[in-house]
Amino acid sequence: MNLETIKNQVPDYAKDLKLNLGSVLTPQGVPGLTEAQLWLTAVASAIACGNASLTAAVETAAAGKLDAAQLAGARAAAAIMGMNNVYYRFTHLVEDEEYSRLPARLRMNVMANPGIDKVDFELASLAVSAIRGCGKCIVAHERVVRQAGLGREAVQSAVRIAATLAGVAGVLDYEAGRHPLEGHSEAA
Repeated sequence: MNLETIKNQVPDYAKDLKLNLGSVLTPQGVPGLTEAQLWLTAVASAIACGNASLTAAVETAAAGKLDAAQLAGARAAAAIMGMNNVYYRFTHLVEDEEYSRLPARLRMNVMANPGIDKVDFELASLAVSAIRGCGKCIVAHERVVRQAGLGREAVQSAVRIAATLAGVAGVLDYEAGRHPLEGHSEAA
C-alpha cells in the first residue's frame, strides 16, 4: 500500500481531500515543519484516524524519512493520546472542577521520556488531540510547542496534516462500507 494507491481510492466527490493529501505530505506544503516533523505528525495522525490502509501507506512513505526511534515515537504519541484524549476530554466536559483536581492515576511515562525530541513528540500529540477533539490536550500541547519556539504556521501545518488525513480516512471508511448494490436499481 502506498500513498498513490490511497489517492486513487479517493472518489471524485472528495477531490479536495486528494489534492490536500498531495500537498500536506510535502515539505513545501507544510511551512514551519522539518521533514521529520511532517512525517512524525503524519504517522501519529494516520494511526489516530484508525484506517489501516491509510496508516500502512503513510508509514511506508515515512520509512525513508524517519529512523526507528522517530517511528516508535510517532506510534507512542498516537497510543498515549488515545488514552489521554478520552480522559482529559471527560475532565474538561463534565463541568465539575473537582475531577481536574483528582490525580489521573494513569501511566503516562512515555510523555516524560518519548525517546525522540520532546518538541516533535508534543507536535505529534497535538495533531492526534486535534483529530480526537480534546480541547484540554490541544491547549496544553499547543502551549508547549509554541514555548519551545515553533511558530503558529508550524502548528497550523501539523493540524492541516491531521485534518487532511482524518478526512481521507473517513472517506475511505465510508467507501469500504458502502453496500455493493448502492446506486443500482433492483430487479422488480
